Amino acid sequence: MTSRHRIILTAVAVLAVLALLLMTVFRTPMLTFWHATDDTNILLLSGNIEAHESVLSFKTVQSRIVALPFNEGQWVHKEEVLAVVDASDYRQQMTIAEANLVVQQRQLESARQNLYTAGRTLLVDQADLKQRQLDRKRALDLQQKGFVSTAALDQTETALKQAAAVLERDQSLQTAAARNIEVAKASVHNGEETVAMARIVVGYTTLTAPFDGVVSVRQAELGEVVVPGTPVLTLADLDHIWLRAYLNEADLGRVRLGQAVTVSSDSYPNKRYQGRIAFIADKAEFTPKSVETHAERVSLVYRIKIDIANSNHELVPGMPADARIELHVAGS
Repeated sequence: MTSRHRIILTAVAVLAVLALLLMTVFRTPMLTFWHATDDTNILLLSGNIEAHESVLSFKTVQSRIVALPFNEGQWVHKEEVLAVVDASDYRQQMTIAEANLVVQQRQLESARQNLYTAGRTLLVDQADLKQRQLDRKRALDLQQKGFVSTAALDQTETALKQAAAVLERDQSLQTAAARNIEVAKASVHNGEETVAMARIVVGYTTLTAPFDGVVSVRQAELGEVVVPGTPVLTLADLDHIWLRAYLNEADLGRVRLGQAVTVSSDSYPNKRYQGRIAFIADKAEFTPKSVETHAERVSLVYRIKIDIANSNHELVPGMPADARIELHVAGS
């Protein structure tokens, strides 16, 4: 082999390596920092679809999972049951609270009856006192005429004082009976709130979907004992998705917040989705580690978030997608 041939082979090998490196860079997920069209005012960025996600867990209750009907990737509707734990203990607590409420309601009825009785007793006491006052008046008149002895007059005086004392005592009993009604009412109110809370806790034993979405992660399994706050399912809201992408500093001044963006995906090559730039980071960061080449890893970039209309739920989290952004002319 001649020297000329060796030079040609070496050049071919170098070009092949360069081509491989370029392919590696261009296939790197999440980032594209080049103009893929002849139009220098159009920027193509690549990234992956993400969605608003809610990590769902049981609140307050600690029990064993007895129902977990959905697996990862399945679609669920709002208010659909996602998981259920054993509620026997909490239902028993609710039954006890309801029984206590019945007792408290009976106590209130009894307090009202006591107040009614106290009122009737006062009527008798008032009538008796009035009669004793009349007896004393007659006794005084008769004594002045000499028909009643001093001893008899003293008896009427004593009877009058006793009637007044009985009336005063029964008035106190009536006041106490009225206060007992207020206490009984408060007790009934407390019992009602206890029952309401017990019912709420029983409701916590069933986990329902807060919105239509897809189960992206199932963190728990059937039969597992969960404590409050333990993640059970992660639900992705496909009505609210976005594309995460990154801009280099040279293009940062040529995009605008709220700017319209056209998004496409290899999964649906003939479709275009409308989006807008909803977020532009105010601080630069190093290129994510998913970029394998050292030159790209050390570059400073700005993260952007592109909200996308996804009414048909065709775009799902993790799906690669491209954003076509029209760059503004500098100074415009």
